[in-house]
Amino acid sequence: MLPGGLTSGGGGRGGGLCLLRWLGLRLWSRRGTLVFALLWFGSWLFLNGLVLVHRSILSDYCTDDKSKRILHRLCLEFGEGSVTGDMCEDLCVLGLVEYKRCLYYENGKKVIEARWRGNPIILKSKLENFSSYEPLGILDYQDTAEELSPLDVVFYATLEVRNSLGLAEEVEEEEGGGGNNSSLARLWGEKLKTRDKSYSRAELASLWSLLQQEEYTFLRVLQDLSTHVAKVLGSCGHFYAVEYLSAGHAWDQNIFSLEEVAVSGLQGQSRWAAREMVHRIALSFLDMVWHFDHDFTHKLHLCDIKPENFAIRKDLTVVAIDVDMAFFEPKMRDILDQNCSSDDDCNFFDCSSRCNLNTRRCSPRRRNSNLQVICEKIFRPWFSPTLLGAKAGLPLQVELQRAVQECSETDEGVEEREDDEGRGGRDVHQRLLNILTRLLQEGGASSEGGGTWEAKGHTHTALNF
Repeated sequence: MLPGGLTSGGGGRGGGLCLLRWLGLRLWSRRGTLVFALLWFGSWLFLNGLVLVHRSILSDYCTDDKSKRILHRLCLEFGEGSVTGDMCEDLCVLGLVEYKRCLYYENGKKVIEARWRGNPIILKSKLENFSSYEPLGILDYQDTAEELSPLDVVFYATLEVRNSLGLAEEVEEEEGGGGNNSSLARLWGEKLKTRDKSYSRAELASLWSLLQQEEYTFLRVLQDLSTHVAKVLGSCGHFYAVEYLSAGHAWDQNIFSLEEVAVSGLQGQSRWAAREMVHRIALSFLDMVWHFDHDFTHKLHLCDIKPENFAIRKDLTVVAIDVDMAFFEPKMRDILDQNCSSDDDCNFFDCSSRCNLNTRRCSPRRRNSNLQVICEKIFRPWFSPTLLGAKAGLPLQVELQRAVQECSETDEGVEEREDDEGRGGRDVHQRLLNILTRLLQEGGASSEGGGTWEAKGHTHTALNF
């Protein structure tokens, strides 16, 4: 009995264990299936998301094949008579525009390096396709484009330029007594009216696509007024060519590649000669700031100041090569005038104002200035004791470092306030100018700048494109 009982009892316990194991296996199997299904679903979501992100990245990925297809499509449109321009024939028929490489795509903007009649150029367009630009509406109501007289073209072009620059006609008439940007009709009109015959649909459509690009409008208007902007050399359809200049780089201690610049009057090719070149470039920055503050009816604000947005010509003239974030005073006020809860809400890239906590609105008047941001982002790295080495302790270098420090850290020191009529900004500017000039005189180099780059034998005009 006993053995039998023991056997019977042991078999019961064994059966119970088997049942528990079987149930556990089933539970584990169901749980494993659920985990596997969740992992599979998660992987599917991840891969699909990766494909979408990859496609969006590739759509703005700069490749030579895509750039060549874009230019080929432009030439097809030129052959169909849809677009025109003063470089179309050289690009599409004569082969005088040599493709070099794709530089970058950014938010639809295409930037390509090429050579035109042996000169390096940069081709740009805000949008990839000509059809992406708004057409000139008046052409829809005209049987033929020849009905538009040159004065009609002046009128529509001037309106579009004013709209692009943010300059209302009535504001210009009220404040435009002594500035140059109040006479946009003159700048464009004199060139447009010199033509006897009317303009073709292709000419008008191409011009209209160019005027919808803020950077083209800025460069095209300002190049007649300042040496500190890149020159527009020509265009074809919605693409325009600007002079090729080597941009600055934040990782370069001199910001610009000084090895490519040949300037007379420097004392040999030593490291200190490079510092003399930096001083001359700094003087050109000060000249640019002064021109942008005083040469136009409205101040021109640069809201994206970084080395990559500037270049130098061989005579060390500083050139603004990317003006997508440049605004005249009226448009700057519209941008800054917004709701806020603190000063942090009143920053628009490098342009900032103050928040009025009573009205919860940002002041439309800019708090800082072009000079202050240039001092902070350009001059401070240039004139830091680390780069100057043993010469950092020289009296003039110490004075320069202090002036740059004051310029970059004190809003009131560079802001043109209404109560002192901009005296603080002028004082800091003049102080920096005097110190840099004295440094050049001590180094034995001339502080005079040179000329500007010009395409030989070719002048781009408003409707030469």
